[in-house]
Amino acid sequence: MKITILGAAGNVGRRIVNEALSRGHEVTAVVRSPERIKELPAGTNVQIGNASNLNDIVRLSVGQDLVINATRSAISNVDEVVMVTKTIMEGLARTGVRLMIIGGAASLTVPGTNGKKVIDSPQFLSASLRHIGEASFAQYEACLQEVRIDWSYLSPPADLKAGNRTGKYRLGRDELIVDSQANSSISIEDLAIVVLDEAEQPGHHQTRFTAAY
Repeated sequence: MKITILGAAGNVGRRIVNEALSRGHEVTAVVRSPERIKELPAGTNVQIGNASNLNDIVRLSVGQDLVINATRSAISNVDEVVMVTKTIMEGLARTGVRLMIIGGAASLTVPGTNGKKVIDSPQFLSASLRHIGEASFAQYEACLQEVRIDWSYLSPPADLKAGNRTGKYRLGRDELIVDSQANSSISIEDLAIVVLDEAEQPGHHQTRFTAAY
């Protein structure tokens, strides 16, 4: 597959690039500044581009099979995150390319709470990080309004950090996945596996899904 990865030098993006390359896919890794190129594997096809620039999205998606948005706002401003998301979707509406967004967990419901959202659950999202949750919540709502393109929105679990690549995970839809100890987690390495499994065998169209151990 020909895959464009936006935010390719970030913690999540880098691991998606590695996973895609290990599976033999043709990867276009997009970064905003030349200084980030050295953070990617040698020989990677790296392009300079900005996810908030419509012309860049069109240019970097033409002829591709999939665009993966792994960008992260430095300040997690709601308006900025929504603007970038809508720009990406507008660009892909013009090129007809499928989109997968690596989003947030805030809009997931918490098991056993009669529909309470993660954003309102201090157990999973502290008050100091609420602005990040608000941005991802708005991003997901923007996706729900998009009917022109084939998109999917991956909500990670509450705890996402670097770790081991085990190849193990469980999938869900709109409810936070927790283990027997009420923990909700996955390594970024295993999330990258989730992303590429979905890329290769799409099972979610114009909808959200989630994954955790």
